[in-house]
Amino acid sequence: MISILVSDGYKFSMAEAGWPLRNETFYYSHRFGGAMVVPLDIEGFIRRHIPTIHVGEAEYLRGHDYELGAAFRAAIGLGDKLKITALPKFSIVKPREPIVSITGPSALVSWFEPLLLQLHFRFQVARLALVTAGALKNEIQVATCESEKEIVLETLDAVKVKAPDIKVDTDGYFKGVLARVKALIEILKDPNRIFEVGLRSATCLEQHEIALRACKEAGVIRTSNVLGAQRLDMVPVGTMGHEHVQRYGNDEDAFRAMRDRRPGRSSYLLDTFDTFLSGIPAAFKILQENPGHQDSIRYDSGDKKSQYLYAVALAKERGLSPVHIFEDAFDLEKTKDFEELRAFTGVPSSFQHYGYGGFIVNHGGSRSLTRDNVAANFKLSQTGPKATMKFSNDAAKESIPGRPVVFRRMGAPDGEPVSIIGQEGEKTPKGYFRRDELAYNHYCTPDPYEILALGQAPEPVLSPETKSLRDQLLAKKRAMF
Repeated sequence: MISILVSDGYKFSMAEAGWPLRNETFYYSHRFGGAMVVPLDIEGFIRRHIPTIHVGEAEYLRGHDYELGAAFRAAIGLGDKLKITALPKFSIVKPREPIVSITGPSALVSWFEPLLLQLHFRFQVARLALVTAGALKNEIQVATCESEKEIVLETLDAVKVKAPDIKVDTDGYFKGVLARVKALIEILKDPNRIFEVGLRSATCLEQHEIALRACKEAGVIRTSNVLGAQRLDMVPVGTMGHEHVQRYGNDEDAFRAMRDRRPGRSSYLLDTFDTFLSGIPAAFKILQENPGHQDSIRYDSGDKKSQYLYAVALAKERGLSPVHIFEDAFDLEKTKDFEELRAFTGVPSSFQHYGYGGFIVNHGGSRSLTRDNVAANFKLSQTGPKATMKFSNDAAKESIPGRPVVFRRMGAPDGEPVSIIGQEGEKTPKGYFRRDELAYNHYCTPDPYEILALGQAPEPVLSPETKSLRDQLLAKKRAMF
């Protein structure tokens, strides 16, 4: 029975400020990293991890300003209503192709994000075993914990590759994380300026709990991992992700909903549509209405230095003092850079905080098989009857709208796309098949040459229906400004 706490804190705040029972579609994909093999029954994995609200958990969440309303509770009870469209086990998947999409009650489908993103590790172990078996021993000879070792063994068994000897070095992993966190504290001088957001980058829950223990020993007590916070007497944190802004269709309405429907301070994520043209103006409009509330603004993609300098200047001009929050692949060097900027602009240290995920978690064990290595992502693509997408200030992070499916070429002439990202209900193009409707033989793994060949094929293209949805959303975005 999976605990409802096995997710990130912002999932609960977004459900409270959104529509927990609204039917929504999310999809999981990799942005890059080459062709991969699906090493497990993904639908079975999802159904085995449908959560339950255990005794005392609602009270714990309420004590940290994460209320479980009646709609959220009802959504969690609708696990049997989920529609899961997954590529079959042993399918070969290209970057950007949806590997699985889930449609169902918003609060429940969104909740799965960290657990699904942890699958990145299984995909990479399978590819390593099938394509570059010579490097297998070096890459996975040390596991960070027993659970990670079991995942490796399970994956290698699935793809029929003999496992090398694997050593578990939990103590070494703990010490490595501890050293990284202490290095961050040495720069920032105050552990309270750091919070940990690595649940989605971890390989498993056990690994992440070890990392959290190291964080706590160093003095960092805030984490997005709600279950980890409960177990280790830390503080769960998190307010807003891109999905929340996508639901509302514009920054201002999304920011107001978070402020008006949830107690405590809010954190406004700036880059869903455009940081300069929409995110910062909307956030500052709301900050101006309640200047003493000490809400924060969070930078995520694009040229964060320019965004920061503009926001700091605007704050001084308007007499505001928002808390500035930085995430998105921050490490020691980026931290030093932005601390120098903070000193240059005169922002007090207590008004600038940093969230670290992969930098803290990705130490020891299979260090190269990280989430960032494939850019694993889980994105909202449809809310109710409306398609939606993340635009961002980084074109590489643009997501797919609607209810996506994969059409793969079969016997089509050369020169036509190998892969088309279409829509549920769209007619399958001639010469293609819908990938989730044709399974490989589960007793035969794909040929390594097939994996490499497909990985070198051109990127997937959008079907007419998918392209039409994207064009409509782009036109709507342009009209906003």
